[in-house]
Amino acid sequence: MSNLEALLLGLLQGLTEYLPVSSSGHLALGSQLLGIEAEENLMFTVLVHVATVLSTLVVLGDEIASIFKGTFRPLGTGKGLARLNPDQQYVLNILVSMVPIGIVGVFFKKEVEGIFGSGLTVVGCCLLLTAALLAFSYYAKPRQREHISPGHAFIIGVAQALAVLPGLSRSGSTIATGLMLGNKKSSMAQFSFLMVIPPILGEALLDLIKAAHQGFDAAFAGISSTTMLIGFNAALFSGILACKWMIGIVKKGKLIYFAYYCAVVGIITLLL
Repeated sequence: MSNLEALLLGLLQGLTEYLPVSSSGHLALGSQLLGIEAEENLMFTVLVHVATVLSTLVVLGDEIASIFKGTFRPLGTGKGLARLNPDQQYVLNILVSMVPIGIVGVFFKKEVEGIFGSGLTVVGCCLLLTAALLAFSYYAKPRQREHISPGHAFIIGVAQALAVLPGLSRSGSTIATGLMLGNKKSSMAQFSFLMVIPPILGEALLDLIKAAHQGFDAAFAGISSTTMLIGFNAALFSGILACKWMIGIVKKGKLIYFAYYCAVVGIITLLL
């Protein structure tokens, strides 16, 4: 992998991880068009995904710190979930949202990997599905809820689990699902970006274990430390920009433009 290829893939990963256009779908399309096989180098894939997690921590660092502090405050005097303060309820929702993707990762990992190798037809169809979800969330006008409930967190987690399909945007699916359930625009972007941190880090840890088993020499094959650093920084800084931009877009309710984009790219992918 050359430095230029690492730069392009890093930028593509960072931008499309947060924008509702599917990072996996665009990486597949980019690899096909440019002849780049990023999946051949396991450590590069791990690094660019960790870079996107760090970009979330940079943008939402204050919010994460506040939630972390609130989690360790004493419980209230109510019963059941009423004893939890808002930060504890938020963490509970994050944990609940992780259940579906955990089930997919443990029991259906081979099936998902098989789908990724099935060609660009799946990518095109899933991009059209992403467009439909974004359009529905734009035109639907449900009554807005003040707080995300555990039940809604689980449904949003199901959307995240389905978004392992290449071309089905994770951020687009989770944000659109949350909006259609009636959750506030101001809270959905943040929740969508925070709920993905544990799965990405978990997947990175599993990949590191896999790399250790196959030997780090093989995991780093064909790529230098300089190339790795270029890809990491490209994903980190483009991720920071995309994360900030996306939060503003969701608050303004402008997801319909990404629906048009995904529809056009999906149709072109299927035609070509």
